[in-house]
Amino acid sequence: MFDWKTINTVLLDMDGTLLDLHFDNYFWQEHLPMRYAEQNNMSFDDALAYINIEVAKVAGQIEWYCLDFWGEKLNLPITKLKREIKDKISLRPDTLPFLDALKKAGKEVVLVTNAHPDSLSLKVERTALDSHIDRLISTHQYGVTKESQLLWQKLQADLNFDNSSTLFVDDSLVILDSAKTFGIKHILAVANPDLQSKVVDKEKFINYPYITDYRDIIADIC
Repeated sequence: MFDWKTINTVLLDMDGTLLDLHFDNYFWQEHLPMRYAEQNNMSFDDALAYINIEVAKVAGQIEWYCLDFWGEKLNLPITKLKREIKDKISLRPDTLPFLDALKKAGKEVVLVTNAHPDSLSLKVERTALDSHIDRLISTHQYGVTKESQLLWQKLQADLNFDNSSTLFVDDSLVILDSAKTFGIKHILAVANPDLQSKVVDKEKFINYPYITDYRDIIADIC
């Protein structure tokens, strides 16, 4: 899949890439609509429809990922609501073997997530990801998301990585395309971000190599 000897830096997404996306899907499609319906004396279906409409309005923008934005928009304590179901936060079972292999191979490993810092903190608290990764970055510190070329410019200026020796891993096609446009040479897609779902988006990633289990490529890394 890759010549790992030529890769020095590995940039990793978090949700759906290292963590099971089930937590986030459940929160936005089940838990948050339920709490919003309770607060506003409306049906679950109406609450879900409203939230989906509002989410679509800011798709790909920093507001989409901003817990402060949604707290104000919905008048709900978003971080507190996430903590109510924190037991659903979990690593993919193949994540730690993958991260250990990268460390053993001497790669620089950096987490680059669009998640809000409060969400990142909660997930680190639950998974101890920080003990397996060299640096954790929320794109909120740059004020722009991975969907934007400006983010990649700012990130490269900060990390000083070489596009030709960098691997980027994500489960979002839009974001993978953004990284490719910026010129990152090595790109890997995760085709099964929600492990509770039987959907494997192999067809969506026809233009990229993809994995459904990192353990399939560990031997190549080492």
